[in-house]
This record gives sequence, structure tokens and C-alpha cells, in this order.
Amino acid sequence: MTGSPAQTIELQCESQPVPYRAALAEMDARNAAIAAGTARELVWLLEHPPVYTAGTSADAAELLDPRFEVVAAGRGGRYTYHGPGQRVCYVLLDLKTRARDVRGYVHALEGWMIAALGDLGVKSFRREGRIGIWTQDIDGREAKIGAIGVRLRRWVTMHGFSVNLDPDLAHFSGIVPCGIGEFGVTSLARLGLTVDSATWDRLVLARAGEFLAALEKPCGVEPVCES
Repeated sequence: MTGSPAQTIELQCESQPVPYRAALAEMDARNAAIAAGTARELVWLLEHPPVYTAGTSADAAELLDPRFEVVAAGRGGRYTYHGPGQRVCYVLLDLKTRARDVRGYVHALEGWMIAALGDLGVKSFRREGRIGIWTQDIDGREAKIGAIGVRLRRWVTMHGFSVNLDPDLAHFSGIVPCGIGEFGVTSLARLGLTVDSATWDRLVLARAGEFLAALEKPCGVEPVCES
């Protein structure tokens, strides 16, 4: 980030996997501290050991093979998978200091993912009725390349998004990802791109200023916010 956001928002890029439960505990504590005004906002890029996470709308029938630990995440959405080769971006921001617009916040997160993928030459997009970010897979069908899940507490955001760099895609078969069974999951590696976590982190952070600017006014101001 450049300019004032870099002075007020802490950036963390982890080189080693962070256990999911530990990350949840850190987010809970940081959320409370940001709301109390005793900690800086945070953008946290990391990977997890293999884990299935259950959102508040998770349906037990969509947990097909619990081969990994299953953790209640507290975020919105259903089941998702995190593991090596998938880069997660947790975003903890105080929306009281910005437009208090949850819909606009989610839209801005989606736009952040789309822009960073576009910098790699990957065309990705939203699809009405389908959570996440999608692209054309090598078989010509649409497949999910990025997931999103958010939670707000005291108007401070938690969770964020993840993008598949080079995870073991077979690990997704243990769940119905985000409750959408008729479409597959893909990755940058499957699309023929080799992108390491450091490169991806640089691309994400280079687009952070645009993301933050999008939060300064309610999403409903711009027709493009329909998604």
C-alpha cells in the first residue's frame, strides 16, 4: 500500500502455514482491539494446513468426506477448504471510518480479487447466484478460482478471500464447495501459471489502494455495484 493506508493498516505476509484455529483466535482478538481503538487495522496474507471450514449456513449433507479437521468458522457461507497452495487474505477493517455498506464491502473484495488475477492475464468474474470468483477452466467450463466469506462484528470486518495458486484440487472433493456442486474448482497452476505466494502477495497489495478507495462511498452510488 502507498500513502496514508500504509501508515495506518498493518500488513502481514506469512511464509509458514498458520493453523486455522490459531488464525481464528487472532482475528477475534484483533477485531476487538480494532473496535476499541487499541490496534491498527490488518491485512493478513497466509496459508493454512488442510482444513474444512463451516460457515453459518453450512449443510451437513455437503460434508462428503471429513478427511481433514472441520472447524466452525463463524463467517457467512457454507463449507470451504483451505490448505497449502491456496493463499488466504484476511481483512480486518473498521467500516465505521468508511461507508457502512456491507454489500459494498463484499463487492470491493470481489473487485480486488478480479483485479489481481487480471494482472496475471486471468479473466475472472462474478456470477449472479454463485458465491466466489469464477474463470474459464481448461475444459471450457466455468470453475471457481477464488472464495469469499466475511463477518462483521462492531462494524469491524473479519475473514476475507482466498485464491487457488496450486493447491491439491482433490482435497475439495471432501465437500460441496460453498454449496455449489454443479461447477468445479480450478487453480492458477491448472490454468498453466506458476505463481508463488510472494508474487501473489505483491499483486494483491499493489491493488489494495483501489480496494480501500472503493470503501469510501456506499456501493449503491454506482450502478456497477449490481452483481
